[in-house]
Amino acid sequence: MTTLSHSDSTLFSQELNMLLSILKMKIGKNDLSAYRDCPNELNWDEFLQLARHHRVFPNLYVKLKQAEIAWIPPHVSKELQMYYQDNTFAMLHLSAEMAYIAKVFAESDIRAIMLKGPILANDLYGDISLRTSGDLDVLVPMESVQRTEELLSRLGYVKDEEYKSILNDWKWRHHHVTYDHVQKGIKLEIHWRLGPGPAKEPAFEELWERRRISSIVSHPIYYLGSEDLFLFLATHGARHGWSRLRWLLDIDQLARQKLDASKLHDLLKKNRQQHIGAQALILAVKVLHTPLTVDLERLTSVKRADRLAEDAYFYIRQKINLHTSPVPADVSRYHKRHLFALMATWQKVLFILSFLHPYPEDAETLKLPAKLHVLYFPLRPLLWAWRKTRKNVVTQGEL
Repeated sequence: MTTLSHSDSTLFSQELNMLLSILKMKIGKNDLSAYRDCPNELNWDEFLQLARHHRVFPNLYVKLKQAEIAWIPPHVSKELQMYYQDNTFAMLHLSAEMAYIAKVFAESDIRAIMLKGPILANDLYGDISLRTSGDLDVLVPMESVQRTEELLSRLGYVKDEEYKSILNDWKWRHHHVTYDHVQKGIKLEIHWRLGPGPAKEPAFEELWERRRISSIVSHPIYYLGSEDLFLFLATHGARHGWSRLRWLLDIDQLARQKLDASKLHDLLKKNRQQHIGAQALILAVKVLHTPLTVDLERLTSVKRADRLAEDAYFYIRQKINLHTSPVPADVSRYHKRHLFALMATWQKVLFILSFLHPYPEDAETLKLPAKLHVLYFPLRPLLWAWRKTRKNVVTQGEL
């Protein structure tokens, strides 16, 4: 078992501590020994808001229902039940579409790996109703992206946003594109990478070789191997500051399964993500009291991982939503610094150098024929300075 210390509960609000206490309970067991009576002055509306924000209400509802705690206000239980039921229907809806998409992709000879959604809920929790998911995430090989787009168009999916791109920079500046099916009310993300660049990650062929097959539906559905799944979930959670406890709960569930610590160590080391994996495990222990094997605990002994874990409390103790614009200025500044801190030294160098690569805005500032786009490399500093000058002139003119 781990000897890592747990977090100081004074870092969080009373409502958040209550939520965490329930999440740490085993299903079917009443282990709220610190709360024998209803906590004084607990804001139950805030508790429900936290449950919604962190997307953990399915777990809360099932655990509270089985624990039969008398002092939980009836309106709280009723709200959680409503959230739970709505989510169950939504997950069943996503499951049907996931099976359909997997079948159509297979018939079109497009290899696809499901990243999250119902398949993740079933694998980690054994029940699709115990995790929320707003969309389907599908990873395909880079060479299949165009065929995938054509196929989705025929199926009635519409691309949510067309990335502006120059010299194919979309391949590494972005990692997915979103599609909507209005009639079905389904959002689907097609990934060609697990995360945005610059970052080292397993190639699709590696992931495909280590893929698992789910029996959640009659048609075969492929998803990530356990260690690859940990890498994906850890980097995804870190990139979003662990601002939703749902992502940390996933790490908790995965760590309780039979992860091969040796394989995970090699995978994290090969992709230079040891600090990210360590951050995820440290947070899981400190916040959710996740038990670690001796071998998994060794993975937490990485330089600066403790500091990165502490930095994540900024997001966890607040209801920070990075997905809705505009993000408050102070949060935006903190998040930019945190993302930079997450990068390894080589990533920071590549990130800074990436500013020298032409941007679509350069082509908008000075239009050149496609065959001359390479000239944007030497011209970029001048074009950037020109845009900056024009912006300052406009700003001064408005004063």
